[in-house]
Formats: sequence, structure tokens, C-alpha cells
Amino acid sequence: MSGMPAVRRVFRFFMKMTREKPIRVGGQAVIEGVMMRSLDYVAVAVRKADGIIVLKKDRFVSLTKRKRFLGFPLIRGAVTLIESLVLGIRALNFSSRIAMSEHDGKETGKPDRPEWQQALMTGGTLLLSLMFGFFLFFYIPLILTEFTGIRDGVLFNLIDGGIRLSIFLLYLGLISLWKDIRRFFEYHGAEHKSIFAFEAGSPLTLEGVKAFTTHHPRCGTSFLLIVMLVSILVFMLLGRPEGIQQRLLRFLFIPVIGGISYEIILLSTQKYGRALAAVLTVPGLWLQRITTKDPDEKQIEVALVALKAALGMETDATVEPAG
Repeated sequence: MSGMPAVRRVFRFFMKMTREKPIRVGGQAVIEGVMMRSLDYVAVAVRKADGIIVLKKDRFVSLTKRKRFLGFPLIRGAVTLIESLVLGIRALNFSSRIAMSEHDGKETGKPDRPEWQQALMTGGTLLLSLMFGFFLFFYIPLILTEFTGIRDGVLFNLIDGGIRLSIFLLYLGLISLWKDIRRFFEYHGAEHKSIFAFEAGSPLTLEGVKAFTTHHPRCGTSFLLIVMLVSILVFMLLGRPEGIQQRLLRFLFIPVIGGISYEIILLSTQKYGRALAAVLTVPGLWLQRITTKDPDEKQIEVALVALKAALGMETDATVEPAG
């Protein structure tokens, strides 16, 4: 038991270290718009065909802040990942309703379904998304690797991880050829430029944002790459799976992989992790050559509306509040 005080000191140090400079703003592209998330608000701005920007802004406090034990290292990463998925799907649902209203003549993006139906649809979409992700990026690589007949655990998991990474890159490359996805990536670029400007203290105007790059080191694309690499190391500890039970065990470790990856991201944002950040940033920035494109001024304007709303600021664009 003599080692417990040392463990506690390390734990407190790590918690303090990763709280020094909280990541204030994050976001994602949605259909004809951008979602921005701060420590207090989630805002989604979408441009309609008539040029009006529809804004949806909600108060949001993460579970990691409301429940202390959910803010512990490793646990907070899994919680944050699930929250991000839920918020992302809600934002996409909102933006799709705005887009649909352009075709069916409706003038608002307000949902025409009861709240419980919206929650059910969001939950179902989340479940299907997770199932698709597990199948494409974890189950298929596992099955393909088993076909090789390799018994050595280390080599097995290296090949499994290599196939997983190849599928991920191929997937991104293929969807980038889709015209609508390219426009989605342009809004992704607008999100990055706006956040860069905010972090640099630049004026949140078109002129203040345009000079910044679309390649941001804290992008979710970089996080996914880290997940791929961490999964190789974690699965190496589990060896070569034998039978359905050991396959399922690997899937149960996916939240752990997400939690470890999140801690690595946090560490890389601190002064203690500058060397780590330099190593991790390069592949993520390279990959953003695919997932971000240069936006036009109208797309940047939408991103700025979402960013300012998430920061609790007044917007300088024509905004139609949406419930």
C-alpha cells in the first residue's frame, strides 16, 4: 500500500495538467452549415436557399462537468466521444430539416414531430452509426486478418491495424469524390478557419478569418487517426482472438481506446506535450488535405454566426431564431 500516495499524486498532477488550458471551442460541419460547441453553448447555423441564416442555440454542460466521476481520466474521453456523437447527429438532423424545408415550402426548421420521437430517431441514428463504424473499421479488418492464418499476436494485430487504417483512408478518399461531400468539406474548412481566428485573437470578421488555414491540429480527423494507432497497441495486449467471445471482448475495449486517445489529445495541447503534439499533428494535418476545402465568404459567414452564438456573442448576420 506504500505506493498508493504516489499513485494519487500522479493522478492529481495529470488532472491538473489537463485542466490548465481547456479546449474552449470545437465544432463540425453540417448540411449547408456549421455546428460550434463551447463550454456553455451548442450553436448550429445553417444557410437556407434564400440566403437567410437559421440559428439554433442551446445551453449545454457536459456530463463530465455535472458528474465528477465522469470527469476522471479515461472515463471522460468515452463520455465526451458519446456526447459529441449525439450532438453531431442532432445538428445534422436540424440542418437536414432546414434543407428539406427549401423543397417542401416550409418556412421554418422547427421539428414537426414530438420531442420523444425526435429523441428516438436520434438514438436510432446513433446506434446505426456505431454499428456501421464497428463493422467497417473493426469487424471487417479482423475477419480479413484471420484469413491470413497468422498465429503470432503481435504480427496479427499489426496487420489488423494496417487493414483498418487502409479502409479508413480509402473510405475518406471515396466519399471526397462526391460533390455534396466536397461542399460539406468546405464548411469543415470554414469551421477551422473561424476557430483558428478566435484562438489567435483575430477579429471575428470575414477579413479577420480568411487569412487562416483550413488545417487545424485539433481536428476530429486527427483524433480518429490516433484512435486507429492506439487500437493497434491495445489489441496487441489482447493477442490473437480465438472464437466469438474474444472478438466481442475486443469490441468492449473500444471505449477504452477512445478514452486513451482523448487523453493523448489533451496531453498534446499542454506545454508538457509539445513534442508529442509535433509528432501527432503531422499525419492529421496531411489527412485534412482530404477532409477540408477552402470555403467561400458565405460559408465563412455561417461559421462565424455559429461561433459567435456558441461564445454568447451577438451575431452580425441576418439570423432567424429556430426552436
